[in-house]
Formats: sequence, C-alpha cells, structure tokens
Amino acid sequence: MIKQYTYGEMNIDEIFSRKEEKNEIAGVVSEIIAEVRQKGDEALREYSLRFDGTALAELEVSGEEIACASVEKEFLNILEEAAAHIRGYHQMQKRTDMMYTPREGVILGQKITPLDRVGIYVPGGTANYPSTVLMNAIPAKIAGVKEIVVVTPAKGGAVSPSVLAAAKLAGVDRIFKIGGAQAIAALAYGTETIPKVDKIVGPGNAFVAEAKKQVFGKVSIDMIAGPSEILVIADGKSDGRMIAADLLSQAEHDVMASAVLVTDSKALAQAVSHALEEQIPLLPRKEIARSSIDQNGKIILAKSIKEAVEIANQIAPEHLELCVDNPFDYLADIRHAGSIFLGRNAPEALGDYFSGTNHTLPTGGNARFASPLSVDDFIKKSSFTYYTREALAKEAEKINTFAQREGLTAHGKSATIRFEKEAGE
Repeated sequence: MIKQYTYGEMNIDEIFSRKEEKNEIAGVVSEIIAEVRQKGDEALREYSLRFDGTALAELEVSGEEIACASVEKEFLNILEEAAAHIRGYHQMQKRTDMMYTPREGVILGQKITPLDRVGIYVPGGTANYPSTVLMNAIPAKIAGVKEIVVVTPAKGGAVSPSVLAAAKLAGVDRIFKIGGAQAIAALAYGTETIPKVDKIVGPGNAFVAEAKKQVFGKVSIDMIAGPSEILVIADGKSDGRMIAADLLSQAEHDVMASAVLVTDSKALAQAVSHALEEQIPLLPRKEIARSSIDQNGKIILAKSIKEAVEIANQIAPEHLELCVDNPFDYLADIRHAGSIFLGRNAPEALGDYFSGTNHTLPTGGNARFASPLSVDDFIKKSSFTYYTREALAKEAEKINTFAQREGLTAHGKSATIRFEKEAGE
C-alpha cells in the first residue's frame, strides 16, 4: 500500500532516497576493468560466458546479422515515426560557430566540433530497448559524431532485432555483443576489437553505473543515472485511475523506482491509492511494481497546486507531470525537473518513446543542476581569440598589471615583450 503524508510530515530529502548499494560493487567493477585492460577481448569473452552464458566466436554484430534482422512492418513504422520526432526536436538544438568583434582589431569566437567517437550502452538480457538506441544515437548523429558504437548484452549470442532495426534507423556504425561493466571498460580503454571512445552514454544497472563512474576522466560520460522517478502534481479534477497508471509506468521499471503524487485533494489521494491496488495485480511485472510502490511510493497532500509546485522544486524529479487544466500557468514556476509533461493528456510514456524529447534524464535530485541528454552532449566548444598588433598595444600594460597583481610576471611579460626593443636597437 502506498504511504500518504501531509507536507511537513516528512523530510523532503528522503522522498527519492534509496538504500546504499553494497560496497562490493565498486570492488568487483574495479577488478573487471583491470581485467579488460590487461586481457582485452579474451576478458570480454570470459565475462560473456560467465555472466550471460554465451560463448562468443565474434564480438561484433556482422553486416549479415543486421541485414537478416527483421521486425514486423507495423513496429518498424512506429520506430521510423518515433525517430523522425526525436530527430526533429533535437535538430533544433544544433549549435553553430559564433564570432564577433567587440573592439577594433579584436575578433573573439566559439568553434563547435563534434566528438570523434561515441559509445552507447544499451541494456539487454531479459528485455530490449530500441528506444535507448534512438534517444542516444540520433542526437549524436545530428551533432556530427564521426563514429557511433553500440554495446549491448547478447544472451544466446544474438542481439534483439528491434535494437538492430533502431540502430540502423539511427545511423549507428558498429554494434558489439558485450554488456555489463566489461563493456564500459572496453569502450573506455579499447580492446583488439572494440575501439576506445571519447564519451560513453546510455543507462545500465548498478555495475554499469559504477563502471562509468570509475572510467570518468579517461573518457567523458553523460551522467550517473539512478533508479527511475516520477512525480505527478494533480488537482481534484484528475482521474484517479489515470494518475495511478502514470505512477505505475515508472514503478514497473525497478523495485528501486520511485513514484510520488503531490495533490491538494484528499479525495484524489484516496482514489489513486485504491486504483493502484486494483491495477498492480494486473501487471505482468506486478512483483516489481508492488515492491516499488510499497517501498518508495508516496502521496503528499499539499495546501494548493502552487505549494505542490514548490514541493516538486525541492525534490527536483526526473519526470514531472502537471495534471491541471491550465498547466502553462505554472510552467515558469517549475525550476527543477528533468522533463516536464503538461496537462491531462501528456503521460510520461510519451517522452519515453514518441514525443521527440529525450528520455535520458538526471535523477536523484540532480535536475537542480543537470539537463536531459541533448546534441550538446556530443560536441566540444573551443573559444578563439585574434588581436591585431595595434589592438594588443592598447591592452598589453593592463594585462601586465593584472598579472603582476596575481604574482605571475611571465604572464604579463608575454604581452609587453612584443613592444620592447631588443638591446642595441
């Protein structure tokens, strides 16, 4: 049964709190990374056999395997339409070079350069996630990344046809049948078969997240994503069955997922609680949803929708639904949320699959300072400066004075020496 509170009865910091993962994970991951660095492909094959029960003759998905992979026409059409929506939204994020002349003889600017190679981790095993392929590969492609590599577990030695179809649509260049922390290590350091990348993106389990944390610095990463979160703000006009279904859309992900309703209506709170008890037993993943709701689910009673918005800002959820009649009236007040779904007809699942916005989002309150995955994640920004001699002459002594104040005389000298006469002149 989902727990109910009134605002003020609980510590906001505990809303999305989770039990600490066992310390052994860090040690195990460290050993896996070291083994992959030392033994390369041999280690990858050993871990594939140990963890996935698969003896891999070839680590890379062949062109023939991709060509032979097929999905039903209806789903392929859906994939194509989703890809078009994602492409259209992210195309609007594309940056261009910038240059301006603030003073005579001075040119300043910014140069945009795409990353050379990106690795995408796509979870696999008991499920397959073509949506992860689309959400990560399409922005990278728009950014102009030269090579996009996918790693994904392949139990039985085969990658899901849906994942292969999505990879083909999104413009992925190479696909490897490797998952887990060992796949992250391979992307970070490279092996005989798998090329090292500049950045690793994509979700994964606790071992994958820990591996990304440990290789950060050797490569860039998108974020350390935690369990899924949803916070729904709803008024008394909302349908309790629909709100319950929206909460369960995240609760079914993982026993550690968190689903929270903030409402100003006691009647809706009761209706949602009742609807959850009706709907959970009907779900194929009912055990996961049951555990998630019982352990991490919460209903918080607020005095008003305005107060509910402030509660949401304090929590900074991954997904935020605003189920009211005039949601745009509140949009400017929402400061901290990964992705915002406005009105009664925008369930969070739209963002997971089809609307076009990205579903790779900050969790654990990180929406206070972090953003969804975007085209910006796949580019570098370099600044550039140009001065004429005359322009530098006007500012050389000022640079020298500034440098002297910091005790860095060589800095200042590098500017003034250009105007000093050599001895004997």
